[in-house]
Amino acid sequence: MSTPKPYQCLSCRLKRSISWPSTKSSPRRQFHASTPSKARKRGYPSIKASDLEQPQFRPYTAQEKKLLSLKYTPEQMKVIEAGERAVSADDLARQGRMRTDPMRIKYLDDFATMRPMLDRAVTEADLQAAEEGDGLVEGVNKSTRDSKNKKPDQQQQQPTEEVDPHMLRLSQQTGMTLQEIKRIRVKNLVMHRVVNQTRMGKIQSLYYLTIAGNQDGMVGIGEGKAAEDEDGRRQAMMNAIRNMKPIPRYEERTIYGSVEGKVGAAVVQLSSRPPGFGNRCQHLIFELARAAGISDLAARTPRSRNKMNVVKAAFEALTAQRLPEDVARGRGRKMVDARSVYYGGQVL
Repeated sequence: MSTPKPYQCLSCRLKRSISWPSTKSSPRRQFHASTPSKARKRGYPSIKASDLEQPQFRPYTAQEKKLLSLKYTPEQMKVIEAGERAVSADDLARQGRMRTDPMRIKYLDDFATMRPMLDRAVTEADLQAAEEGDGLVEGVNKSTRDSKNKKPDQQQQQPTEEVDPHMLRLSQQTGMTLQEIKRIRVKNLVMHRVVNQTRMGKIQSLYYLTIAGNQDGMVGIGEGKAAEDEDGRRQAMMNAIRNMKPIPRYEERTIYGSVEGKVGAAVVQLSSRPPGFGNRCQHLIFELARAAGISDLAARTPRSRNKMNVVKAAFEALTAQRLPEDVARGRGRKMVDARSVYYGGQVL
């Protein structure tokens, strides 16, 4: 049984009968006079992992073992030698991850290289002096021996420094010594001029917002306002030191999870990050994290970015962290840190 053909109008029949030229052969119209450029090439070559140089791990020499024996006991030296024999240098070079990225930890000194003006090779006389208990550095030990041999009359009396009464009062209020207060990192973040309208006229003052921290888990913020620059700075610094609070830190480098703080219209969202990530946030939160001893942190300010409110919201978020022990106690369960157990070798 034949099926009927669908109805077609006259224009559709004419379109099918006319053969149109192929669009592939016709050149594409250019809207500019310059010729089209070729595809952009990569500016860096493609390097395979097998072509990279593998780090070389050489064993300890006899002289290095002799120097290590001065610091470690014979039992510890046996453990070090056993560890050297157990770990293959080829496996360590092939499977170990030697960081070369810009976010790696940068040490102040490179102890693997000898500086010609400062360092020198250790001689037998140095080893003999170390065994006798005089030490390896000749100049320092000589000066200390000379100072010990000097009589009390010959020793120069150091001039006594006058104690600032403000610092003495701050030491009595906080319970810290003057040396501990001097080691605290203080940073002024916000400074602007304010005006108070009274019946006598406009009274101008200077406002300061300062943070203070020992870079080991303690940080505080303080505000000060005075007509003089020096008085306002000192008032804000002393208030910041008085308001120092402990900040919970995971592995002494980052925070626990994600926290949020809100002051006024400013909202600050803080998130923990893996080792080597760094503090990737705006400068106000960066200074606050560095004063608290936090090295891996990410922060966002999705709403208002008022400087005073951002600092206060970040401080509120740091102090309002929820610890894993509190979560486990609230749920009635035992919580285990899988990272410390897996990488630290702890036994459950």
